[in-house]
Amino acid sequence: MAETPAISDRNLEATTNISLKREPACFAFLSARSVSPPMPIDSINLDLASADYFQGRASLWTTLEMRSSVNNDRPTAILGFDETFLRPFARALVEASTTRAAYRMTILNELPNSERCRVVEYVTGPGKPLKELVLQPFDNVVLVTATTPKDGEETLFQLPRTDSFLRAFAKMSYQADQALHDLLEDMERTARRRPQPKAVEASE
Repeated sequence: MAETPAISDRNLEATTNISLKREPACFAFLSARSVSPPMPIDSINLDLASADYFQGRASLWTTLEMRSSVNNDRPTAILGFDETFLRPFARALVEASTTRAAYRMTILNELPNSERCRVVEYVTGPGKPLKELVLQPFDNVVLVTATTPKDGEETLFQLPRTDSFLRAFAKMSYQADQALHDLLEDMERTARRRPQPKAVEASE
């Protein structure tokens, strides 16, 4: 969309970076089906991958990325999700960490047979749709696991369970959620200002 506010104006990659170097060691690509060997996570951030307006609806696609010194700090996506995911995921992470109880997060599509995925993981492939995530707290970390009827449980990655990380993640999620919803509103306003195509009557 040429009229859409530039994605670079909301540079989530720079504004959502959280360093994990002083946190308990966390790793990604822990599933036996992973496309990569396990990698230590040195930092995480969000990245706005796309913004679309289709069939009268604005939508965004965001990725949760990690960086590791073992691959020269290249950004590596581990989750991808639409604008509805960040709030409940942040809430699930905080609740699992503070209550010390596993949190099962069901991911529902808008329509039962909809082809539009709300959440995918990039740990075991180029974008595997998810129906459920389980956040399991341990002493120092929270284990994020995907569950599917076909493959069972797939361990994706870990996040710290410290007070400092939870505060940083909650702040980052809040600010990112605000920025994403502001962008959605901008896209809706831009679409409403567009001239509507005139109906053409068929000649007899």
